[in-house]
Amino acid sequence: MPTPHQPSQPSSFNRILQQYQRRWHQQLVRSLLLLSLILTSFVVVELLNIERIATGIPATFKLLNEMWPPDFSRFPQWLAPIFDTLAMSIAGTAIAIGLSLPLCLLAASNTTPHPIAFYIARAVLNITRAIPELILGMVLVAAVGFGKLPGTLALGLHSVGMVGKFFAEAIELSDQAPVEAARSVGATTPQVIVHSILPQVFPRMADVTFYRWEYNFRASMVLGAVGAGGIGLEIISALRILQYQQVSALLLVVLIMVTLVDGLSNYLRKDFVK
Repeated sequence: MPTPHQPSQPSSFNRILQQYQRRWHQQLVRSLLLLSLILTSFVVVELLNIERIATGIPATFKLLNEMWPPDFSRFPQWLAPIFDTLAMSIAGTAIAIGLSLPLCLLAASNTTPHPIAFYIARAVLNITRAIPELILGMVLVAAVGFGKLPGTLALGLHSVGMVGKFFAEAIELSDQAPVEAARSVGATTPQVIVHSILPQVFPRMADVTFYRWEYNFRASMVLGAVGAGGIGLEIISALRILQYQQVSALLLVVLIMVTLVDGLSNYLRKDFVK
């Protein structure tokens, strides 16, 4: 017989069951809302337009047939654009790292010298991350002309936002014990950063750097669409003159290059990220 101050077991069970049902209903409502949003997006982009998709499937097979066999006759002329694309990705990543290092120290709450500097640095990272590299490439092409320079600058400036954000988060999540130990013996703020924080976050920074290089190599090919040079420009040029066999050959070259870059990145990451 339960006491007046002690609820019965069935009452506790019912309360737990009601809480579980309430959470389940909430999850169901959220799932239905998400599903509705996805279906609405499908309708907006005409992904459920069966007639249009059915018409496009034969056209796709026809295009693939026109792309076969790949035409590698201009491969010697592609070597310079391939090298340009690789150089653009490396230089763009280097620019991003060089700009991100001071910004991430200002954008991390535990290393920023002042709240105003913190918010300004965060705003800069948000702005550079929000503008796609393709838009930056178009603006820079208009500013400095066609070629590899605007593509490299677009990659570097856009990468600052993402690289700096990851760097700042890594600094904020660093262990504070070495920091407090360094400060207890009279280390200055620069000494604390160099000897107590950066050694902790260096593996994470190296990991982000190599991943960003892989991304920039792919993005540098897209920038060819706005005249920023590299192998992407060759692909766009071949598409414009309907040389689909050369397009398929270029895509195979790109696939091989991406595979090599990924392999090299993984190899270097094993040495730096330990």
